[in-house]
Amino acid sequence: MRDNTPSSPRPVALVTGAGGRTTNIGAAVTRRLAETGWDVAFTYWRPYDDERPWATEPDAPAALARELEGLGARCSGVEADLADPAVPAAVFDSTERHLGPVRALVMCHCEQRDLNLLTTTVESFDRHFAINARATWLLIREFGRRFQGTTDDAEPGRIIAFTSDHVVGNLPYGASKAALDRITLAAAHEFAHLGVRANIINPGPIDTGWMTDEIRASGTKQTPAGHLAGPEEPANLVAFLCSPRGQWINGQHLFSNGGFRSAL
Repeated sequence: MRDNTPSSPRPVALVTGAGGRTTNIGAAVTRRLAETGWDVAFTYWRPYDDERPWATEPDAPAALARELEGLGARCSGVEADLADPAVPAAVFDSTERHLGPVRALVMCHCEQRDLNLLTTTVESFDRHFAINARATWLLIREFGRRFQGTTDDAEPGRIIAFTSDHVVGNLPYGASKAALDRITLAAAHEFAHLGVRANIINPGPIDTGWMTDEIRASGTKQTPAGHLAGPEEPANLVAFLCSPRGQWINGQHLFSNGGFRSAL
């Protein structure tokens, strides 16, 4: 650990895929963690959001930082192309430099394109796996290399990744998320000696403004509660898993989807 690492009574969480929009799951996670006593570093990648069908938010990273500071958290945002294998280590370097050592890693980043078995290209397949699977592995590996803890620590480290079981018509996304699942859950066992808990969350369809009326109606019909959740619901689960009351949950594939049921 660097001698000039800032000190703070608040633990530090690193949340990937949070700052490109103020309404996504990652942004909601950063807010909830800030509310529950964490300092927060977050990543974003503007080129990805600029290509999506939703309206761009050029000021989103700065706006999110202001919100987190208003909640009492120190924060740090970094633009990061996680398709580059050198970036995960650089993100940890930046976080340690600005906030201190990472105690919780929450991975909300993704590459997602609606492509099926016939329309998926080799280039797209490889990029999905580079971001959704390889970057997840490299971030987890970096966390394990740097985390200073043991099974005797009163407060374990946390690794949480967001997954999806949607693969029909969404081949490279769903397949790469399945790889993410296995990589993340392996950490529950391989990092046990460090006192680290690792879990994955499947949030189901979350209404963050990207849905068409048809998608929203279909998702609502398949959810027993009769409505879809916003990003605050999976963020609440993250906050619980990162709290002392959630420390016995480990190596689990958790669903925070209101009972949503769908085919693959």
